[in-house]
Formats: sequence, structure tokens, C-alpha cells
Amino acid sequence: MNLELPLDEYSYIAFDTETSGAYPVGYDIVEFGAVKYFKGQEVDRLQFLLKPRELMSDFIIGIHGITNMMVADAPDMNEKIHEIHAFFKGSVVMAHHAPFDLGFLTIDFEKAGLSLPMEPALCTSLLSRKWIHGVENHKLQTLIKHLNIDGGQAHRAYDDAKACLYVGLECFKKMGEEATLAKAIKSQGKQLWWKDYAMHSVNDVSLKTMIESIHTKKDLDLVYDGGSAKGETRRVSPIGIVRNPDGDYLMALCQRENTNKRYYLSRIKDVGIVY
Repeated sequence: MNLELPLDEYSYIAFDTETSGAYPVGYDIVEFGAVKYFKGQEVDRLQFLLKPRELMSDFIIGIHGITNMMVADAPDMNEKIHEIHAFFKGSVVMAHHAPFDLGFLTIDFEKAGLSLPMEPALCTSLLSRKWIHGVENHKLQTLIKHLNIDGGQAHRAYDDAKACLYVGLECFKKMGEEATLAKAIKSQGKQLWWKDYAMHSVNDVSLKTMIESIHTKKDLDLVYDGGSAKGETRRVSPIGIVRNPDGDYLMALCQRENTNKRYYLSRIKDVGIVY
């Protein structure tokens, strides 16, 4: 893809996911919303609820307001993933805290045997840090108020996706008319590509073992090159796996300390499922 064209030469899809928990592999998308924008106009949209594998906790429901009853009769992701995949084709995507949303959707594309999009992704959280100043933080709801955007209902996928789009467009405006997609990517400080969030296609025995343990809800014994028990075997209950530009990690409950911890994959030296 040519990244040197002016920003208004591309089509963009701003999207958002609401999920049943914080970490990919262990949790699922329960609502997807997206808006497609091209040449100054919104040209298409998607929005639907999705049924997760397991019931959501009261804590998670309190974040987005989507109840278990609301998704009880919703389709599961298998029924909608091809529609999402086709919708994304040929567009640059943007999301607020994009690594989170990319992490969840990449797994669903892989599960369905679908190719990962080749276009780059933009993160409006990172872009706003570079181009929008005078705000106390760069949370989406803060930016909505600062920019006087109609944000709709907070933490609902389509409304957040549309707000994300207009945050991104405001950043584009501040970059100037001659700005290219390459400049936008450089200004966010990180390159975000779908392939970097792949899991099932990664040829790594340890990663596959961790994924299996999450799906089967079995504990892991792992040797970790860090912490107070460096090099010792510790037993953990895995929660999810996050692929992140700053370092991929396993989130798990450390049984010895009874607390959730990050275990960076690069520092896990050995891992085995406890049967």
C-alpha cells in the first residue's frame, strides 16, 4: 500500500469493540460498531451485538451497560466475522487504543481462517497525544467534550467508533493539507499492523500451550526470568494474552501471591499445562 498519498485519498474505517473482559483469547467481543468515511462523507456503517462464550461479570456490565440478557439471543462472532472482514477491505482502520481492538479482532479473523488486512492502523489515542493539546488526559470521553463532538452513548461501539473518527479527522486537520498517511503513522510514534497481533498463526509452542490452557481453563506451571522468584517454577491461572508494541504478555493469577500479574512472553523460559 502506498503510504505517501495525501490523507484525503484514503478511505477510513473507525471502529470500536465492547468486550466480555479485558484480555484477548480469554474473552470475546460483545458489540462491534464501525463507520466508513471517504472524501469528507460517512458512506457506510456496521453495528451489532454478539453473544460471548460465557456470561459477563457485573463489573464488565457496569463498564459498557451491555447485559447478558441483551446478548442472549445475539449471533456469535462466527456468524458476523465474514461481514466485518469484507467491510474492512481496502480501508485504513482507526480505533481509540487500537492495540486493544486489533488484538480481539485479529484472533477472530484467524479463527475463521480469514486473511489479515494489509492496510495499516491508526490509533486516535496516540494521534491525539501528538496533535491535541490543552486536555487533562486523552481518554475518548475527555476528547469528545474538548472538541465538542456529539459522542452519543459512551462505551457503546458505534457511538464510540463515530467519535473516534472525528477525533482522527481533527488530528488530520492539525497536520495540514499536505500531510500523508506516512506522516500520520510517524506522528503516532508506533506502527500498527494487523499481522503483529496474530496468535494462532504464530509458530511458537509456548504460545500455543498458553492459548490451550486458557481455552481449557487449566493452570500453567511456568518458569519466569523475573520477579522475586526468578528462575523458579510458579503456578498460575491464565486469564488472557496481550500482543502489544511494548511487549507481549500473559495476564494470569499468580496462585502463590493470589494476585493478577503480567508475565512478559520474552521472559517465560518454560511452560506446561497442569493436568
